[in-house]
Amino acid sequence: MTPFPERVFSGMQPTGNLHLGNYLGAMINWVKMQATHECIYCVVDLHAITIKHDPATLVGDIRELTAAYLACGLDPQKSIIFNQSQVSQHAELAWIFNCIARLGWLNRMTQFKEKAGKDREKASTGLFVYPNLMAADILAYKATHVPVGEDQKQHLELSRDIAQKFNNDFAASIADHGYGEAYFPLPEPMITGPATRVMSLRDGQAKMSKSDASDNSRINMTDDADAIAQKFRKARTDPEPLPSEPGGLEERPEADNLVGIYAALAGTSKESVLKEFGGAQFSVFKPALSELAVEKLAPIGAEMRRLQADASYIDAVLGDGAERASALARPVLDGAKDVLGLLRTRK
Repeated sequence: MTPFPERVFSGMQPTGNLHLGNYLGAMINWVKMQATHECIYCVVDLHAITIKHDPATLVGDIRELTAAYLACGLDPQKSIIFNQSQVSQHAELAWIFNCIARLGWLNRMTQFKEKAGKDREKASTGLFVYPNLMAADILAYKATHVPVGEDQKQHLELSRDIAQKFNNDFAASIADHGYGEAYFPLPEPMITGPATRVMSLRDGQAKMSKSDASDNSRINMTDDADAIAQKFRKARTDPEPLPSEPGGLEERPEADNLVGIYAALAGTSKESVLKEFGGAQFSVFKPALSELAVEKLAPIGAEMRRLQADASYIDAVLGDGAERASALARPVLDGAKDVLGLLRTRK
């Protein structure tokens, strides 16, 4: 297999309400990766229009998510930060992948089934081929590593399938054009983070989600100290005290979730948390958790608000990032067209 230089790609949808699960499951590690990898972080706004949306709200959501990226510590000098729709190669490569991916592959995607629900026939075709666009997002940069949550791992596996089929179907042309044994890498998942699956504060068996109707189910990155404290105070628990060891959290999903959140925010382990709080009631643990969350999240929320008040700066970051991203993606798309036998007369 042709060696590819390591490159990280990941992104989030600008659908509002960036929450604690996004921060602990992704953002903390995105920031760390800047020191060790070439990183590309995208605001995937084309994905956001696969479902009904308000255009005026979407503009604000794109800037809000960008502000969150920056406030959490992503550095536009170290990483490329941009919104997807400004780099046309994503959409062009997605069409090529629409012609590579098989219907059977897409029919197995569980997220489409969940999002379409009972109204599958009324869902947009964009929602159905969403994974092909995700593959294009990654492979437009020949990214080798993708930090993803568990719920996106299936889509990344599809990206690998698409890359493999392209490489296999056009192996002779790839070699003829001097690209070696493979044109695209098979991107590897990076499922890392201090808390890879943060659960709802109202249901310990459901993932914390921005789409949950109850705002009390999540800690938003823009919540103030009072809101954070109130949400943790109302968080669902059980009547038993905290155990002294992690094994005691089995069959106690809400308790396990809160202990995991504390450990992630404190940069420690569940074992250490339970050594300190084992035997304590939630009336003692919840205020300590709230205080820690406010300490960690309040500065980020304040910086987000400051950045959102300066739309011209955010737009400049996105514009510069889009130029840099396009410079990387353009030759990748052009090479794919050459491999496919599509005539290019313009340079």
